[in-house]
Amino acid sequence: MGSPIPDAHKPDMPAEQITLTYHDGTSRTVYDTGIERPYPDGKLIVSRTDLDGVLTHVNDAFVQISGYHVDELIGQQHYILRHPDMPKAAYKDLWDTAEAGKKWHGYVKNLCKDGSHYWVYATVVPNVRHGETVGYTSVRRKPSRSKIEAAMAQYAQMKQNEEG
Repeated sequence: MGSPIPDAHKPDMPAEQITLTYHDGTSRTVYDTGIERPYPDGKLIVSRTDLDGVLTHVNDAFVQISGYHVDELIGQQHYILRHPDMPKAAYKDLWDTAEAGKKWHGYVKNLCKDGSHYWVYATVVPNVRHGETVGYTSVRRKPSRSKIEAAMAQYAQMKQNEEG
């Protein structure tokens, strides 16, 4: 496991302060400005993690859109990018699918270092070496606006059910 992720820095603009608690029991304070960053045209955002979800590789597009430096990402839990609007069940489905050795697809809202966010269409696949899963690769593409709108509605409903 990486070290606990430090709390986010408060941005120089209005932002909602939220404390997120993750599946491993750790928590951190993040800020949501509500500002969406456009997905970079013609780019794929790629990362790899170990079996515990700790980042072992990020590409330049990942670094650029997230706002983090490479050394702030490598060795950290991938959930450093978790947006408070994302329901826990979406991540449970992702991990259950990947850990079962299958490919997962879905729409994900990620939180940038500065409190802005971006949407991706993610594909997560297990990295298998000699018959053993050694980690996971996630490749993100630009999602269509209509799919983002549908995901926003679905995730809002799922979040309500979590808290209800």
